[in-house]
Amino acid sequence: RWEDKTRIVHANILYDLTKGGDNPNRHYANNKIKTTKYTLLSFLPKNLFEQFHRFANVYFVFIALLNFVPVVNAFQPELALAPVVFILSVTAIKDLWEDYRRHRSDKEINHLDCLVYCRSEKRYVEKYWKEVRVGDFIRLRCNEILPADVLLLSSSDPDRLCHIETATLDGETNLKQRQVVRSFIDLVSFDPLKYNSVIECEKPNNDLNRFRGYIIHRSGKRDGLYKDNLLLRGCTIRNTEEAVGIIIYAGHETKAMLNNNGPRYKRSKLERQMNVDVFWCVIILLVMCLFSAIGHGLWMFQYGDKRPVFDVLSPEGTELSPVVSAIYLFLTMIIVLQVLIPISLFVSIEIVKICQVYFIHQDMELYDEETDSHLQCRALNITEDLGQMQYIFSDKTGTLTENKMVFRRCTVAGVEYSHDANARRLAMYQEMDSEEEECTSHGGTLPRRDSVTSHQSGKVVLRSQSTKSHRRTGSRAEAKRASILSKHTAFSSPMEKDITPDPQLMDKVNECSSQMEFMRFHSQSLNQIPPDLCDVFDFFIALTICNTVVVSSPNQPRQKVRRYELKSPVKTIEDFIKRFTPSRLTSGSNNSSSSSLATNRSSSHKVGCSMLSSPSAESTLTKLKEEKRPEHDLQHAFSPVPPNFDKTKALAQDECELRYEAESPDEAALVYAARAYKCALVGRLPDQVTVELPHLGKLSFELLHTLGFDSTRKRMSVVVKHPLTEQITVYTKGADSVIMDLIRPATDDCKGKRQRKILYKTQNYLNLYAADGLRTLCIAKKVLSKEEYASWLQLHLEAETAIQRREELLFESALRLETNLQLLGATGVEDRLQDGVPETIASLRKAGLQIWVLTGDKQETAINIAYACKLLDPEEEIITLNADSQEACAVLLKNSLQYIQKKFLCNPRPDPQATRDYAGIHFSSPMCSPASSGHSSPFLVHRLGLVIDGRTLAYALDKSLEDDFLAVARSCRSVLCCRSTPLQKSMVVKLVRNKLKVMTLAIGDGANDVSMIQVADVGVGISGQEGMQAVMASDFALPRFRYLQKLLLVHGHWCYSRLANMILYFFYKNAMFVALIFWYQFYCGFSGSSMVDQWYLIFFNLMFSAFPQLVTGTLDKDVSAETLQELPQLYMNGQNSEEYKPYMFWMNMIDAFYQSLICFFIPYFTYVDSDVDLFTWGTPITTLALFTILLHLGIETKTWTWMNWVSIGFSIALFFIVALCYNASCPACFSPSNPYWTMQRLLGEPIFYLLCVVTPIAALLPRYL
Repeated sequence: RWEDKTRIVHANILYDLTKGGDNPNRHYANNKIKTTKYTLLSFLPKNLFEQFHRFANVYFVFIALLNFVPVVNAFQPELALAPVVFILSVTAIKDLWEDYRRHRSDKEINHLDCLVYCRSEKRYVEKYWKEVRVGDFIRLRCNEILPADVLLLSSSDPDRLCHIETATLDGETNLKQRQVVRSFIDLVSFDPLKYNSVIECEKPNNDLNRFRGYIIHRSGKRDGLYKDNLLLRGCTIRNTEEAVGIIIYAGHETKAMLNNNGPRYKRSKLERQMNVDVFWCVIILLVMCLFSAIGHGLWMFQYGDKRPVFDVLSPEGTELSPVVSAIYLFLTMIIVLQVLIPISLFVSIEIVKICQVYFIHQDMELYDEETDSHLQCRALNITEDLGQMQYIFSDKTGTLTENKMVFRRCTVAGVEYSHDANARRLAMYQEMDSEEEECTSHGGTLPRRDSVTSHQSGKVVLRSQSTKSHRRTGSRAEAKRASILSKHTAFSSPMEKDITPDPQLMDKVNECSSQMEFMRFHSQSLNQIPPDLCDVFDFFIALTICNTVVVSSPNQPRQKVRRYELKSPVKTIEDFIKRFTPSRLTSGSNNSSSSSLATNRSSSHKVGCSMLSSPSAESTLTKLKEEKRPEHDLQHAFSPVPPNFDKTKALAQDECELRYEAESPDEAALVYAARAYKCALVGRLPDQVTVELPHLGKLSFELLHTLGFDSTRKRMSVVVKHPLTEQITVYTKGADSVIMDLIRPATDDCKGKRQRKILYKTQNYLNLYAADGLRTLCIAKKVLSKEEYASWLQLHLEAETAIQRREELLFESALRLETNLQLLGATGVEDRLQDGVPETIASLRKAGLQIWVLTGDKQETAINIAYACKLLDPEEEIITLNADSQEACAVLLKNSLQYIQKKFLCNPRPDPQATRDYAGIHFSSPMCSPASSGHSSPFLVHRLGLVIDGRTLAYALDKSLEDDFLAVARSCRSVLCCRSTPLQKSMVVKLVRNKLKVMTLAIGDGANDVSMIQVADVGVGISGQEGMQAVMASDFALPRFRYLQKLLLVHGHWCYSRLANMILYFFYKNAMFVALIFWYQFYCGFSGSSMVDQWYLIFFNLMFSAFPQLVTGTLDKDVSAETLQELPQLYMNGQNSEEYKPYMFWMNMIDAFYQSLICFFIPYFTYVDSDVDLFTWGTPITTLALFTILLHLGIETKTWTWMNWVSIGFSIALFFIVALCYNASCPACFSPSNPYWTMQRLLGEPIFYLLCVVTPIAALLPRYL
């Protein structure tokens, strides 16, 4: 129920004089934020609890505690705790430092100032953010950051709007508009003391794009509340001098805080493999301990009833049986051999990954100067996965292309206007860009390819081209800085806005305008204008007003309009009746053919004088009075300028000053195109759009409704009151695939035949545009009668005021309106391919990566771009799957499989000409020779390209067909999915990842790519024109697609190679050292004794041999960056896990045991008959083991730097310094054994130096061979 999901907010000033317990808002969260995890008291227990979630830490603590048991202890109990305490301490210090930084940030934010209304002082007073509560009235000033989620009740803007920047929430630097709550719009000034309403709204949630509720006034009247009334915490007030609101959500209940999920955390493939080998280490440890326990039991058993002199009695003084002794020895050996499980491996891997990320960030070749943005790494623990990718799934628009639209050509009323001069102009710009790139590029970047484009299905959000790319780092200062830097208008470069008009179309526009001017003076009916000229006029009017572009001039504040939701300035049916009475909507004005010029003039003047805010009843009455003025007062209704004024110069001057700011690059391109034909958008208000036309001057269209674009409808519409005809007209633009289905069926009369001819010709031109790679949009209109509009409006207002299912009802309302349209024409817009995309795709393909493009574009356009970016090769055969039903899809898939098997299994070397002849055939009938199975050659990739549209893809992803689809797709070299929805994108990625068990990477730049990015093993976001939604959902963020080549082929290869070798080296090093103690057990009755001093045993892996492997794991390069890019085939090593195969672990174990045998027995036979004590023999073994391990690392190191030499020298020096100091300061530490002066004596013996030379060489001899 709605009541169970709401919160009620009262104004706090009503309860200032009462006790705090009476305030109904007291249960809501305060505005103090706390992102820290710990307090001084909770840090130690909470941090330890978190660290013990890692099984390895629990294991080592158990071993350390086991050492406190006297019967089984092997070392000094305190010393045994040292390694685990060190590891836990390092992690705890890191966590403490991170938490302290969060604490400082929280303190800084909580102590920011804001103005809150105080009842006692009757004014706004300054308070800290942390003191603000739900229900407080707050005054906001320009450039101020919002401290909480605020319901907007007043604004200094004359239209009662408030402009905000949401860069810290969604990364979008464009401004958005928010509106004052409907019932407070008419207030000149807001007085908090007069506020007596109650707000009921939904409970806190993290949906940034939704807010529902209503405000209940004392009279009982309810007004709906929507997301356009809510200002979110973290946003910045822009271009609005002052605003007042009431706080709805505070602190951790704000939408910004509920969306703060922190960094993404994933487990890499290498880490999963490593965990298997850790398990094998545990098995080896248990086997060694069990072997030692059995050996000890047998050793004790051979003495029978005679107890050996070295036997240790139980704590009770009784003798232990061999079986009990064996059990105790088993536990002791676990303590002694615990080093076999690499305790420091996990910490070392974390350190190395952080260092790797740092060096990736420092790579200046991954820096984009145009957007001033670097690569971002948002998931710190999967860097090595970059070197093991097998499938890449890419979006197209904005990822492979620039998403910067340039108008190229159009068709109006079935006539195509090629704009050849404009094409030559664009070619000139392209040549200039190429020359500039060749002069400034590093090593000569290839010139741009032919520009290509397509229609995009996702929501497009403008980012200023001149604005430095803002990345969400949590810093509000950066967001503010990014906004201030936005001094220019996006899509306003000469290439994008200085469109050269087509002479033929320009003549028609001038002819249409001159005829309308002629009619103005002769009061003739508009139906005398030829239909083709009417279509031209309406076409450009639609281009100009069917958008959300905001107009400003350089000396005006920068503004951008929000993307309108399905919202209307017409508030009630009564309002509609008043505004559209018979005196205004006469019978003559309902039909374009019989509209009189007098009525047109009256309407034009009336709209031009209308109020800026949404009309009220009073303003409507004023307008009705204006309509009764005599006609001679309206002689200049069409043009407010004097007759002798040079309109051409004035228009040119205005155009020089105007600039357009859009949320979509398509909108900007089309508005600039209309302006090139002297149909200029000169002003936009919430209820009015003003257009300037040649000869006619300024016309103001009353904006009744804006039905915003969404990815389901794939179109947007505006409902306007036409100033010339007084008719209610719907202008619609959208994807041709949906608009063509909404066109009114043609009749058999002359008008119907003309419409049918236009439809046919336009469709042919659309196909040509798509073949040229242009992004296509269809333009249509519809004229509503008064009765039709009233009927639709009633249901629309009900949908608008609904609390539940509001979005669904508004969607259905838009569908009801957008039917029986009249086609006006279509446009072709170009989207240039990003630099380096063809080369990048070719290089990635050589690296063995399968590349799939998943796009919402139409099929022809997508294929054209696929050829341009070398995804598809002209020599490849293209299999096209287009099905109208699931049964047809099943037949197509089956026939495709049969064809692939017949052609490639029976004829491995097909004739190229046959391949070309067959290309593009739709498999609609069975092949002549069926094959046995579609899964017989699943791993062979052929020179085939697969193209599938969205509807067929929906059928193919069904459980019954997904295996067949996958069998076809994986046999193809390239896959292109067209007209795919965001959900289908994620389903395709999930299907490939789960069924084929391969590593997947998804890359995209928009909100429609988020689900695909999150499903893949590695998600990459492009910080492009569509905001930062994809970046915030990704693991890595790139400024451009071309940087993916170096990220994968170079850094991915290095990260994988380094970590794989480091992990194997860890296992080898620990096993080699532990095996030394195991061999000694054969000479000490398997008693658990050790010839290595316990200090060396504990700190050998932790200190003496730790640093060199960290340096190698961070800096080693098996192949240079240049070679890796020149030979992409080297990347296949990572794909096939060549650096870390299961057998490599066992080879390392065998090598470790061999080396330990050499390091054990050479010193053993050297001192076998001497009188040296245990540690005088054991210390050389430790030294030789250290030298062998470091020399082994040196052999494995591919690239030597000064840091490698320093780290190895430091390790050796540290060992000898510790040994000398320890042996000099411990005369009687472990009686009867005595380590005193051991190292000092050894350094004076020549045999020791001989051992240090001979033993490591002998141990590593197989490596040399």
